[in-house]
Formats: sequence, C-alpha cells, structure tokens
Amino acid sequence: MSQRTLNPVTAAGCLTALLLLASCRDQPAAPFNREEALRSFELMEGFQIEVVAHEPLIADPVAMEIDESGRMYVIEMHGYPLDKSGSGSVKLLSDEDGDGVMDKSVVFTDKLVLPNGVMRWKKGILVTDAPHVFYFEDTDGDGRADVKDTLLTGFALSNPQHKVSTPKYGLDNWIYVANEPATASKLYMDEFGDTGTEIRFPGAAGSAVLPPNANGRSVRFRPDRHQLEMLSSATQYSNAQDVWGRQFFGNNTNHLYHEVIQARYLARNPHLAVANATHTLSGYGMPADVYPITENAEHQIFTDVGVFTSACGINLYGGGLFPEQFDHVAFVAEPVSNLVHAATLKGDGASFKAGRLLEKKEFLASRDAWFRPVNHYIGPDGALYVVDYHRRYIEHPEWMADDIVKSGALYDGKDKGRIYRITPVGTPGPEWTKGLQLEKSGNEELVRYLSHKNVWYRKNAQRLLVDRQERSVVDQLAALATENSQPLGQLHAAWTLEGLNALTPATVAALLDSRVPELRENGIVLSELLGGEHAEITKALLALREDPDPRVRFQLLCTLGALDTPEAREARMKLLFGDIRDSWMQIAALSAKAPDYESLLKEAIRRYSSTDDACHRLIERLTSMPGETGSHDQIRSLIAEAIGARDRHAGGWQSAILTGLARNKATDFRHEDYNSTRDILVKAASGHPYPAVQEASLNLLRITGLPKGGPTEKVLAASKGILENPSAKTEDRLHALAFLSINPDQALRPVFYRLLTPKEPVGLQKAALKVLGEMSGTEIADYLTDNWQQLSPQLRDAAIGLFLAGEERTRILIKALENNVIDPSSLDFYRQIYLMTLANDTLRKKARVIFKDESKTEERKKAIASYSGALSGKGNAENGQQVFARNCSVCHQIGGNYGTAFGPDLGTIRNRRPESLLTDILDPSLSIADGFDLWELKLTNGESRQGIISTETPTTIALSIYGSAPEIISRQDIESMRALGVTIMPAGLETAIPVQEMADLLAFLKQP
Repeated sequence: MSQRTLNPVTAAGCLTALLLLASCRDQPAAPFNREEALRSFELMEGFQIEVVAHEPLIADPVAMEIDESGRMYVIEMHGYPLDKSGSGSVKLLSDEDGDGVMDKSVVFTDKLVLPNGVMRWKKGILVTDAPHVFYFEDTDGDGRADVKDTLLTGFALSNPQHKVSTPKYGLDNWIYVANEPATASKLYMDEFGDTGTEIRFPGAAGSAVLPPNANGRSVRFRPDRHQLEMLSSATQYSNAQDVWGRQFFGNNTNHLYHEVIQARYLARNPHLAVANATHTLSGYGMPADVYPITENAEHQIFTDVGVFTSACGINLYGGGLFPEQFDHVAFVAEPVSNLVHAATLKGDGASFKAGRLLEKKEFLASRDAWFRPVNHYIGPDGALYVVDYHRRYIEHPEWMADDIVKSGALYDGKDKGRIYRITPVGTPGPEWTKGLQLEKSGNEELVRYLSHKNVWYRKNAQRLLVDRQERSVVDQLAALATENSQPLGQLHAAWTLEGLNALTPATVAALLDSRVPELRENGIVLSELLGGEHAEITKALLALREDPDPRVRFQLLCTLGALDTPEAREARMKLLFGDIRDSWMQIAALSAKAPDYESLLKEAIRRYSSTDDACHRLIERLTSMPGETGSHDQIRSLIAEAIGARDRHAGGWQSAILTGLARNKATDFRHEDYNSTRDILVKAASGHPYPAVQEASLNLLRITGLPKGGPTEKVLAASKGILENPSAKTEDRLHALAFLSINPDQALRPVFYRLLTPKEPVGLQKAALKVLGEMSGTEIADYLTDNWQQLSPQLRDAAIGLFLAGEERTRILIKALENNVIDPSSLDFYRQIYLMTLANDTLRKKARVIFKDESKTEERKKAIASYSGALSGKGNAENGQQVFARNCSVCHQIGGNYGTAFGPDLGTIRNRRPESLLTDILDPSLSIADGFDLWELKLTNGESRQGIISTETPTTIALSIYGSAPEIISRQDIESMRALGVTIMPAGLETAIPVQEMADLLAFLKQP
C-alpha cells in the first residue's frame, strides 16, 4: 500500500560533506522506520510527502533516473567510504501492483566500485564510477545489462566525496558531468591517491583528449561525435541546468553558484587572466544559515551545525506541478543537517542572485538523524523526488575521530535507503509507475511533447528525437521553433534541430526576434553554430546591442567576440560601456579574439570617475594583458602619459595604468628600450604629487629594475635618511624602505636589522624582515635563531616563513627546533607538515621526530585540560571580540566581517558545543576545513608558492598566500602542483590567550 502523510519533510544532501571542527558526539540516535520517518518530517505548507521506494528493495541509494517507459534506475553506493571491492550496483525498480510504491527490484548491473550518478542514454544508461563513465544496456529484456562499454576514462579516484559524478543531458545535446580537482588524502593514500590520467574516449583513436582529470574542471561530451570539452569551472556533487540551459553548480559550503562565462570564450584570448568563471549567488551569507530540526544528532570531526556544510544535489525545478513561484526555485540538499533547502533565483546583471524561499525554516527538514538526502529528481509527474542515502554517518573517515573509524560503525545503515515523492497537497499517487509509452511515441508525437509543461517530457522527447536522427520531422520542428505562443517548445525545437544537424538561419533569426529574452539569449548562442557567414544573422545580432535584458546583452558581447569587423567592434564598445559596472561584461569584452585595446583604453580614461572603480578595474585589466599592450614604444608612451598627466582624479586612472603594466608579465621591462623610462619612474616614485602614482610607479620599478646614475643614487640616499629617522612619518619610512628594497644593497643589511626592535612600528618591522628574507644567503636565518627570544609574536610567524625559503635555511630551523631554541609550537600545523614532507630525507626524518614526539602530544592534552575554566566561566563577548582581533583575525572572518578571509569563516561555528570549539582552537591539527588545505606550486622560473587555491579558471589559478592578498598565477607559469593536505591554523595559542580571555573568545564566537 502507498504510504502518505501531509506537511512533513525530506531533505536532500550530498556525499561531499564538509566537516569543520572537533568531534561532538551526543548519544547516538536509532534509525527511524518508515512510518516514524514520515512523521518526523516538517514540510512547507501546502505540500505532502510519501515513500515510493524503500529497503529492502534498495539500500544506499545516491542517484536515480526514470526512463521513457517508466522504469526507475537507482544507483546503490554500498562502498562509501572506504570499500573499493566492487560492491556498487544499479537496481531496476518497478511497481507490479500499481499502487505507486515500488515492489520489485532487479540488479541491472553490479560490481561497480563507488558509482554515484546515472543518466538515460540511447537504450541504456550512463553511470559515473571514477575513473570511468560507463554505458550499460539490456538487449534481451531480462532486466540485467548485458552490454558494458567505457565511454570516458581518466578521472581521478581521490576522496569519494570529490570525484566525477551526476551526468546530465543538457539542453544543447551535450552530456555534462560534475568534476573537480583530486583531493589529497593524508590517511588513505593507497585507496584514494589516484589523481587521474588524460580524459579520453577509449578505443577512439584521434578523438579529443583532455589533460589529466581535465585539470580539475567539469566536463561535457557528445559520445556519437566523440566531442569532449572542459568547462570553465568545477563543481562537487552538484550539476544542474535551468529550463533555459544556464549551468548551476555548488560545493559543500557554497550551495549555489552560476558558471557565468564558458570556456570557449575564455580560450579565445589567452592573454586575459580571469581568476573565477563563476558567481556565488547567495544573498544571505556564505556559507548560508540552515535550520535543522534533527533530534540526537551525532556530529563528527569538522561537522558544522547551522550552516551549509554538505550542500549538494542541486535541482532547478521545472516540473510544472508546483505553484508558479517554484519556476524560479533551486532545491539544494544538506545531508549533514538532514534537510532540503529552497532558494529563489532572480536576475542580477549577467548572472543571478539567490534568496530564501522561507525565512528561518527549510522546505523540508527531518528530526531523524539518519535521514541523508543526497539528490533530487523531477519525475514524469512533475513531483520532486528525494533520494535518502540513510546512513548513520555521512562523513568520510578522513575527518572522523579514530574511535569511530575503529568501532566498525562506518557502514551502519548500509542495508537501508529510501526515495520520497513531494507534491502539492491533494495530488494523487504517481501514474507513471504503471508504465509510460513515451518510448513508443511516433516522431511527430515527440515533437508535440517538446512543448510539455514538464521539463522531464521536453528533455526526453528531445533526446529521443536526436537519438533517432529522424529528419522527417525537420519541417515540423522548424514550424514549432518559430511558433511565438510556446516559448519552451520553440527552445527545444531549435536545439533538437541542432542535434539533427538541421539548424537554419531562419530558425535562429526567429529566436533573435522573439519577445522572450531567454529565447533571444539562446538564439545568440545558436548563431555561433551555423558555421558560415550569414549577413542577415550578423545584422540581427548587431540590432540587439541595445536589448533591454542584461543576460541577452552579456551573451551578445560574448558571441560578438569572435567577429573582427568595424561593426562588431563598435557594438562591443557600446555593450561594454553600457554595462561597465558589471565585471562580467568587462571579462566578456576582453575575451574577444581581437579586442580593440587602444580604443577601449581611451574610452575608459575619458569616462573615468574617482567615485566609481569600474573604469579603474577595466584600465588595470587592459594594461595587464600581454600581447595587447603593444610595442616597447607604445608602452613607454603609455607610462609617460600616466606619469605626466594631471587631472581632477588625483592619479586614479594613471595609477591604474601603471598597476596593470606591473602585472603584464609578457613584457620584458629589463630591456634597454626602457632605460629612459626607468628614470621617469624613479622621479615619479620619489616625488609625484599624487600618492597613488607614487606607489604604482614604485611597484612597476620592481619589475623594470632601478636605473644606474646620479638621480637614482640621490633618491636612494634620501630614502636611507628617511628610513633611519624615527621622527619621520611611518608611511614615509615604509615608502623609503620599499624603494630601498627594489635592489637592496648588502651594505644596507645593518640598517634593516636595526629596524627589528620593539621600538619600531610592527608594520615597519615586518617590512624590514621581508626585505632581509629576500636577500640571498643564510645570514637572516642565523640572525633569527640568535635573536628569537626578542621577536614579538607577530614577527615570529613571518620569520618562520623566511626559514622555509631554501634548504640551507630550513636546515638551520630544524637544528633550532631540535635544540629548543625555537619551540615547535611556533610553527602552525601546515608548516609542520611541510617540514615532515620535505624531499631531503635527513631533514624530513628529523622533522617527524620533532613534531610527532608523544610527550608533546601529552603536553597538548594537558594544555587543553588547563582551559576547563574557560568552559565553566562566564565570558564577555565584547572583550572576546578584542581577543579575536589579536589572535584570529589575521586569517579568519566572522560572517564576512572582522578580519581577513584566508582561513574558514568562523561565522559557521556558533552552534557548536564550547568543548569542541576549545579543542579545535588549541589543537587545530585535528581538522582541516575542506577547501582550505594548502597547495604547493612550483613555477617554471624555479620559484615556488604555497597557499590556498581560492579560485581557478582555464588559464589561471588564484592562490591565497598566507597573510596576503590572492596572487593570480598563469597556468603557463606552473611547472607542477600538489596538495599538501594540511591546515593553516597555528597551534600553541595557550601561550597567547589566558583562561578568561578564552572564555571571552568562546562567548564572542558563539553569539548570533
């Protein structure tokens, strides 16, 4: 019998749970049976929930698909988290008695490792199971697959939460799969150390090949055409399109983001450095608050409470059954908190902005701690189906306490699993379970289904027509594509024509002339596929340059970037400056194959306003683009213009030019052609009337080098005098030090050393220490060892970084640690790990002895125990804010405020128990927040960088360096990169924070 109840909830979540702090284990809860589970739900008013599949028919479900005959395929991932023996399977479910609840199960295929995604394709299904994407088909009708084909291979098999997943058939007839960089494992390298190989079609010689693991980016492919491409961004266990074909992704803490600009546009101009191709949509925090109702929750190491920590399974509703407001709603699963979140979407320039559908409550939430929603699906009936993995633990043991891992409870619930159906109150049970006839529909009937209100019918009808390659309906499709009364039918008809290789200029022209902006947007994209010169289409495109819709204008700007005609350049100029404040419009304009650099720069200068940084950013982008800036003569002229100009903007656009040029790594500023320019820069850096131009000139001199001769010597001497004058302004002394540091004279070492005294401003001390560290040799390491005790805490961290700059300096540091000259707690955990993974075998072994000393482990435990008073004492949140500012704000923010966004935002931890907070503060080595592990990049010039990869695009990586702003590094400059699998938070805070201050800090962290 069908089981139904009104106004409860279910939640969808993901196997990618981000787990953030120390272990917090309450009394474990027993699993709810199906009746109890239904009663445990709180569901948005006006909706009902029922079970459509459950154990023992299925267990460990993570994904599902309903095909055109009404057959339900369910992926079972039994092996999560550590079992790679091949226990995964695909079940084929059916409803024999027609009551709406599945009652028969057949193993369609098995012996899969960690399968996590399924999609109907041709007569079978695609299944993602890293490193492969498989195709399975049942040719004899017995319900078991007898065909197995590997369509793609080469994806990484690293941590199971971070591997290829969720295949989706796109509106554009490409198949999209989610993918992201291989995630380093510290504890399970043997099981999950595979970083991937080249992505390819096995056996298809000469077909497209992608770099190993697609450089950690998502992928799209067309099997029949052997087409294979990387997207411009990555995603975790989230991969969705809206009904108009826009791509939306998510990860653990960033529950919803939009891939704004596609890889094909960014690839046109390799000189354009773009740090991120996606836009975070949440207008209510990131990670955003969630509102669980779970009883007896059992949270593990890193588990956060009250915010997104395992967001996944994005689905943009398009079923046509829910009220109209849901046509702009995205459902996101949060399995750690046992809920399903609903976000509203609305346009925001070239992208979107998300808001809450409900305030301070969720669309679906459960009191059952074992309810683990991991995916959503829109069915043939327009219902929302929620896949419940139903495990006691969703966390990976990489981030769990040892006692839990060793307890044998990791697989509790592996014999359970449920699929729920959510519909408006009063909706009858599902009819599709009695069978569907879409597969048997004729071609003309399938064309009619392209206008169905439910996206399930539209997508499947389009897929079937493209698969059949039946051209007898081309005229019918063309007629539908120009039928103004059915926008979604027009949309699918046009893309179906593309799939049949029957797209015509007439069809595209009809879309470009549509009253519906989304159709115009798609028409612009389709115009790129016509493959030839069509004057009427070009004319129609140019006519859209004043379109009222910002998404249409953005897409037009992207598309026109392939055209190099006077008309196209004029249109791009108009589009760019009409939306100059939208940074995505700037990126779209500069992605053009041949941007009109000179005209754009002149116009940006003409329009410059000191109260609006849009033109400032554009000027910096323009002058930083190697290959676009011009010849040496042009660059010299540009520098002279920037330095010589005086206007009401006090050097604003001038400094933007110089700053951009300093980032232009393709220009050889050391060339003799710049000799006279260096003299101009020296003069500007030392005495220009605009401070902004002074600083920008100084920064550019670091690239060009200082000229020889009297004027330079005079400025250097003056700078030395200012630096040694304690009465001079600190900003003047810093500027003087910066000048002297461009090419530091060894004779100046004593001057710099004299600045390392508590009498000097700490900023000046740090700057002097940095200059000394950049000078060659080990003298600075010896000095720091001899003077360690007099260095302030703020200087010690910077000093440790200098020790790590070269093997000989590192050797001195190891010796100082062995002799207790420097306490090991002075090194934060990621630096400890760095030393314990050194290539030098001798130094590595010594480091492991130092940092793995059991007595020191006991000391850590005693230090934590000594703070018991901070838990029982009353803290003052206002005082705690000051403690936070002194000790935490250098790396952390709270809700986007109070500090530097380097490490995790601590606004996510207010719901954690004080005991857990205290442990994590004092013993940070217990946890590394997902997305905040440290990477090491070795550059082609022999240098290396360490930091957090904050964003990446096809051409660049943005590396957040410890204590400084992100550095954008071109992929062309990277020799190799590796994840170190380490945290960033320093140990030993008990020496800096007294017990009462710790109580105050805890009070501050836990306040709303």
